[in-house]
Amino acid sequence: MESPFEVLEIDPDASEAEIERAYRRRIKETHPDLGGTVEEFRAVKAAYEQVKTGEVPDDPRSVSHREPAGGTQRWGGGQPDPSDDSERTVVEYLDFEVIVDRGWDLSDGDLFEKAATLDLDPADHGRFVVEEDETLLAAAERHRYEWPYSCRGGACANCAVTVLEGELSTPVNHVLPEEILDRDVRLSCVGEPLTDELRVVFNVKHLPDLDELRLPPHPAD
Repeated sequence: MESPFEVLEIDPDASEAEIERAYRRRIKETHPDLGGTVEEFRAVKAAYEQVKTGEVPDDPRSVSHREPAGGTQRWGGGQPDPSDDSERTVVEYLDFEVIVDRGWDLSDGDLFEKAATLDLDPADHGRFVVEEDETLLAAAERHRYEWPYSCRGGACANCAVTVLEGELSTPVNHVLPEEILDRDVRLSCVGEPLTDELRVVFNVKHLPDLDELRLPPHPAD
């Protein structure tokens, strides 16, 4: 089997910037909807995790095909246990398509108040709880909401959300430039809430500045 460095097509002494560029390039090359295969796609993600964490096996030819954090399941199970005293965040969410359909603007300060006056489907507007150490996307899926995503590794903008209140972490970002981050756009597939409450607009992947940062949706499991 190929070593993680061979999978990413980098030298063992590659710089962090070179690793990031290689990962973003390889994740696109191996994407199932762009001519790659599921096995290649997962191998690239596993290789990146091993190189970044320094967990390269003694046998450099061996690549562990570990699932990324959150797994590949699209749906989570059940509601949070009220007896569990772990830290949680209450997220209020709104689908960007609702904003577009009604001629609203992301800069409107009362988007959620206006949404609350409408009889919207729970898939379009509502609240759910994010557990400690859980990404925003994983929490949405656990509550049986289907939010857009593709790579699940911070290498595309398919899962992008705009944070209007609160803070969402950015532990991995291979794609969003600083000017977009400055507009509070974050990646839900890797981002974890940093505040007790969060208000986000999801499904913002079709914002003009994100057009070239998307991948085909939902790689095959």
